[in-house]
Amino acid sequence: MNPRRFRVLVLCTGNSARSILGEYLLRRLDPQRFETASAGAEPKGTVHPMALAVLRERYGIDASDAWSKRTDQLTGGDFDLVLTVCDHARDACPIWPGTSAVVHWGLPDPAAVEGPESAVREAFEAVAAELDRRFRRLVTLPLETQSRDERVRAVAALAEAT
Repeated sequence: MNPRRFRVLVLCTGNSARSILGEYLLRRLDPQRFETASAGAEPKGTVHPMALAVLRERYGIDASDAWSKRTDQLTGGDFDLVLTVCDHARDACPIWPGTSAVVHWGLPDPAAVEGPESAVREAFEAVAAELDRRFRRLVTLPLETQSRDERVRAVAALAEAT
């Protein structure tokens, strides 16, 4: 019998960049242990094409099935961990009954970068690299055996570690 996967939700405002990157990067690291989803407080309705390009070109991830959605469009019950990756999503984060931990990992919005495509790509790559770094540490944590408070402290510390 397979144990239940640890459910992680990544939230940002538009669900077009940061949260999409997070959903797919964590899914790639340990799909047997983690079930991932993303959503937005005010979804854009489309995924930023640079998020898809960075996932594909830098990480070999096909995220062509990604879609920008609201939290009420999610199915499957409670999440074990909710990560807010922008300040607005943290402030607008709905209450998640049954969720054992909500942690804020503030990151700059690469979709807000204006200028040449190279500058936009650099912003997306930087956010993806930071998320990947944090998730590589997250998958080493004994999340399933930690208390809620231990989990919150351990996951929050990943955003502070260099």
